[in-house]
Amino acid sequence: TWWTDFVFQAMFAATAATIVSGAVAERVKLGSFMIFTLLIVGLAYPIAGSWEWGGGWLDRNGFHDFAGSSIVHAFGGFAALACVLLLGPRKGKYGEGAKPIVGHSMPLAAAGVFLLWFGWFGFNGGSVLSAHPENIGLVTVNTALAGAAGCLACMIVTKLVLKLPDISMALN
Repeated sequence: TWWTDFVFQAMFAATAATIVSGAVAERVKLGSFMIFTLLIVGLAYPIAGSWEWGGGWLDRNGFHDFAGSSIVHAFGGFAALACVLLLGPRKGKYGEGAKPIVGHSMPLAAAGVFLLWFGWFGFNGGSVLSAHPENIGLVTVNTALAGAAGCLACMIVTKLVLKLPDISMALN
């Protein structure tokens, strides 16, 4: 099971790096980001991840984190925040009012979101760390309902605020 846990944690570390990639997209060179990714995945995440995983100090103090939702997202979010504080605002995005940077392909964005959502079923279901059907069933139903409810709530809010539903907001 050691190798299984290694791969599981490696995916968490990689996911933390992808959170940063969204924050710095179009503002850093690929080579620089790859070096940053090696450092965050190979050095920083294993340290922060060990605070919870494997009986770390957070775990010993009663912290519970299902599927890495706090560890991965907080770590990735704080790393992204550090990067954007160093980089500053996106050029052309702010100034005389906010200027949205529109995505180039809504069908591709939708396909990406559905692939991500589909992946969550395996990821979240696997995070149960057992093959017990009741536990896996509960997690996968919650995964489906959470994604659907978030999308529906966003469609309703954008319809009320903007007078029409916004697919890009719903995909987010």
